[in-house]
Amino acid sequence: MAYLITRRDGLKLAAASAATLALVEEARAQQIPTQPAEPPRLPIESGASLRVIRPARFVEPDETFFRANAEKFSRQFNVPVRVDFVGWEDIRPQTAVLANTGTGPDVVIGWSDDPHIYADRLLDLSDVAEYLGKKYGGWQFLAEKYGKRHGTNNWIGIPLGGSTGPIVYRISAVKEAGFDKIPDSHEDFLRLCQRLKEIGKPAGFALGNAVGDGNGTANWLTWSHNSFLTDEQGRVAINQPATIQALEYLQKLYPTFVPGTLSWLDPTNNRAYAAQECWLTPNGVSLYFALKNDPNTRHIAEDSDHANMPRGLAPDAPQTATIINAMVFRSARFPNAAKAFIQFMMEAEQYNPWLTACLGYWSHPLKAYDNSAVWDSDPKIAVYRRGLDYRYWSGYKGPITAATGTAASEYILIQMYASVAGGQATPQQAVAEAERRARRIFR
Repeated sequence: MAYLITRRDGLKLAAASAATLALVEEARAQQIPTQPAEPPRLPIESGASLRVIRPARFVEPDETFFRANAEKFSRQFNVPVRVDFVGWEDIRPQTAVLANTGTGPDVVIGWSDDPHIYADRLLDLSDVAEYLGKKYGGWQFLAEKYGKRHGTNNWIGIPLGGSTGPIVYRISAVKEAGFDKIPDSHEDFLRLCQRLKEIGKPAGFALGNAVGDGNGTANWLTWSHNSFLTDEQGRVAINQPATIQALEYLQKLYPTFVPGTLSWLDPTNNRAYAAQECWLTPNGVSLYFALKNDPNTRHIAEDSDHANMPRGLAPDAPQTATIINAMVFRSARFPNAAKAFIQFMMEAEQYNPWLTACLGYWSHPLKAYDNSAVWDSDPKIAVYRRGLDYRYWSGYKGPITAATGTAASEYILIQMYASVAGGQATPQQAVAEAERRARRIFR
């Protein structure tokens, strides 16, 4: 039985433009290419019910359509489902409580590394992952990287999507600063930001403990200078000349930022950009989505565009995705129902309208969704299509393990950069402290 959001419901969405609603209806009808695949046998337990937690939405249709799909599952399988949307910084503490007590949600949709922190306590999800991969053309690089336990073919998480953070910028401001596009070199990007500051239209990068934006800033600075937290064997390698160069670069770049970025969390740059306090910032598509669908800010969206993060010295765009990664603990009361729920949410009938309604905010993990109509609906979001196919990941260049998840959750890299930007440490002192903290985790 199909669950349809009525037009009245749709008008409640932040994205309730006629064009968006029409695109969602197109997504419902679109045939995503598939291959024959036998689904796993997951008989639903008698009396099953599910509680699901996942990160709070940044665009309203994310929650609206996710809830609608959960209700559809509930009716189709006669399994009551409760979905709680949790603050981004609160997911990890709640997951830790579940891991330690064995009580709590049945399905946790946490962050990228989180399944690797609790790998020994999770159900194997390989049957679901292999079915989905076979049916939908295989998994994107980062989805497989974060889904599989390192060194094995065992899936401990099912990535539902990833929010990437390329540059969003005001076209008119960049042109006024003397540039036709976002430059790729460190030197030219610094000149652009200096000019933006001079004309009163500054850039801003999050330097606070922000799950997505803060870690994104730190990763870009590190990777664009060809530095890395760990080497291929997982040994701490952050204390190297390339990291010092990245820190010294930030010392030049930080004065061009709008004031306050040392305390920015994930929503902060959205608000600053919408208020025209900041004219260039890395962000997911949520910012553009909100601006485009609000009559009071549509003019800002029309003057905005996106570009990959400046490459600097990197061979490819030095960015990754903040992934929402579904996992089921072995303590789950109804494991088959939990696995069936994850599988159901990834099927095209549910997934493609959700992806489309969010304007691709959570970039897709399965290759068949490259064909989703959303990616051709607006040329300004094309950069998000590849969101889960970048070649950088948490803890790069080493394996994803419990340690990389811990390092990300303790904000080791972003605090290293923030200490230099704020003048509390020299580059040499900051990198030495980051190395000390990392060595305590990577043993």
